Amino acid sequence: MEVFLQALLSLDRETARRQMRLALSDTNPATAIETLLIPTMERIGALWEQGDVALSQVYMSGRICEGILDELLPVAETDEADNPQTIIAVFEDSHALGKRLVVSALRVARIPVQDYGLGVTLEELVKKVRQDRPQVLLISVLMLRSALRVAELVRQLEAMSERPYIIVGGAPFLLDAQLWRQVGADAMAANSAEVLRLLKSLGISAAKAERSVPL
Repeated sequence: MEVFLQALLSLDRETARRQMRLALSDTNPATAIETLLIPTMERIGALWEQGDVALSQVYMSGRICEGILDELLPVAETDEADNPQTIIAVFEDSHALGKRLVVSALRVARIPVQDYGLGVTLEELVKKVRQDRPQVLLISVLMLRSALRVAELVRQLEAMSERPYIIVGGAPFLLDAQLWRQVGADAMAANSAEVLRLLKSLGISAAKAERSVPL
């Protein structure tokens, strides 16, 4: 992992690809992503929070990893016509890795999901959620400041008669096991498998799942 980390920080795309290929020689793409690519980006995010790397390094590392992810997983599509019960967004952050993996897992499981994209602001997200009224809102963040903003998001959504069930994920919530509770989320998922388990517990497990959990 250290070689992969240094390759990303020095913007050495070829070394980063070689390290991923080595990881793939021992396991499958999903496991390699979960055990090497995502944890390394989480470490880079933590290093930025500590002031040890520049924001430009965080951004470019993310772009390199997104390129690698594009090679390993098909670009996830969304089908808004299905009126998905599940919405996903990268909240006030610009790194798509965790979200891409979750969306791909949902599509493999035939669970419709609407992707609000990257860098969705508090105001935008509140407006979209009030309009679309999903049953579940999946929020991905990389930076601690974005994770802390979830508290205000929850506060504003509480005004809805039926607010969505909020599941958060990302490095800050992995580093602080109680942070998801502190910001008022309903649950935290450490990876895509946990997202699927949580959705199943809410009655969302197939493409045409019926709404079964009152909010």
